[in-house]
Amino acid sequence: MLKYIVRRILIAIPVLLGITIIDYFIMSLAGSPLEMIQGARVSQAALEVKKVALGLDQPVYIQYLHWLKELFHGNLGYSMKNYQPVSQMIGTYIGPTLLLMASSLVVSMIIAVPAGIYSAVRQYSIGDYSVVTLSFLGSSIPGFFLSLILIYIFTVRLGWLPSSGMSTLGADKNVWDIIKHMIMPVIVLAASMAGTNIRYIRSAMLEILQKDYLRTAKAKGIGRFLVINKHALRNAMLPIVTVFGMEIPVLFGGAIIIEQIFSWPGLGLMTMSAIINRDYPVIMGVCLMSAIVVMAANLLTDILYAVVDPTIKY
Repeated sequence: MLKYIVRRILIAIPVLLGITIIDYFIMSLAGSPLEMIQGARVSQAALEVKKVALGLDQPVYIQYLHWLKELFHGNLGYSMKNYQPVSQMIGTYIGPTLLLMASSLVVSMIIAVPAGIYSAVRQYSIGDYSVVTLSFLGSSIPGFFLSLILIYIFTVRLGWLPSSGMSTLGADKNVWDIIKHMIMPVIVLAASMAGTNIRYIRSAMLEILQKDYLRTAKAKGIGRFLVINKHALRNAMLPIVTVFGMEIPVLFGGAIIIEQIFSWPGLGLMTMSAIINRDYPVIMGVCLMSAIVVMAANLLTDILYAVVDPTIKY
């Protein structure tokens, strides 16, 4: 297993390098960051000085090589807007994003696993049709639309939940206040994941429930609970682990939009601001981190395969 992990990490290095090349050249097609500060009060001479200072007078591949050189020295660069180190900005904003992602993933698992098992065990029943219908509904509603509905109901009409930020302005930060601000963003992110995962878990369980060894277990009279939750669920865990491993990068991308809607002070707000201002170093820092998250999620999924099923060898 250790050799496998080391080999996967070594393979990830050229993959990450290729991703940064593609990202940098696509990003350069959007135009120069200097276009965002042009105006009547900014002279052309001042723009030229700024262009040279930022290294934007060089060809794109030279700019990329300079960025890559700084990356190998552990430096992600400085923001063109506020001149803060990109690594420091990511370190500041990543905490709220990880909190939102982890909470949404846990809530989606709590919903999807029992609902998927219930739907499979009671196939073609009213409960099964109800669960499948709700799962399609959850995965079909766009996140931004569901966000607006929740804001209208729980903030505008009922006044129960705050619609923006991570804590109430002017009030002391406490756990309950943060939880109240998290409820709606977590519901939006978890609903989409749970809707998709319920169908995967249902299909995996239905396939396992038809196996001969489960019929033998039932015939031994060990009880319905143990048959379903010990034998069937354990053998259905591989596709379930795959699904949840795939959800991590999807969740990371979806959180950016949801954070923008709810003004959640995470990487989403920082990323959107960087895109609007064409802040190249910040955009590249976020893209690099996103690529690392995706590859780490895939590696973690492969490792969990061996934990779930000891018969798998690498």
